[in-house]
Amino acid sequence: QVQLVESGGGLVQAGGSLRLSCAASGRTFSTYAMGWFRQAPGKERELVGAISWGGGNTYYAASVKGRFTISRDNAKNTVYLQMNSLNPEDTAVYYCAARPTSVGVAVFLRPNEYQYWGQGTQVTVSS
Repeated sequence: QVQLVESGGGLVQAGGSLRLSCAASGRTFSTYAMGWFRQAPGKERELVGAISWGGGNTYYAASVKGRFTISRDNAKNTVYLQMNSLNPEDTAVYYCAARPTSVGVAVFLRPNEYQYWGQGTQVTVSS
């Protein structure tokens, strides 16, 4: 069982930055692939980025590539999402997700591939 708690959301002006954190409980965090998703009102939940449990493999949605960076610190049981050059289209509730895997380089792109979810943190970007 893994529990995930996101933090770091808030209100920011367009062009600004935020760093989201997702703290995980459980001793096997280092064998969990992680993902960040977001969901805006009236829209489906979409992948923002994903990272393998070793941290060596990442994937980004085209809409955030070059602006967002996903990273993890397995010693701290935490995954991060650094968001730069934010624009109003990035406004959404951001969720982190986790799933166990035996493949150290695996990343997972679909919501139904993840087993555990956080409660979400709101990110609002004003124009």
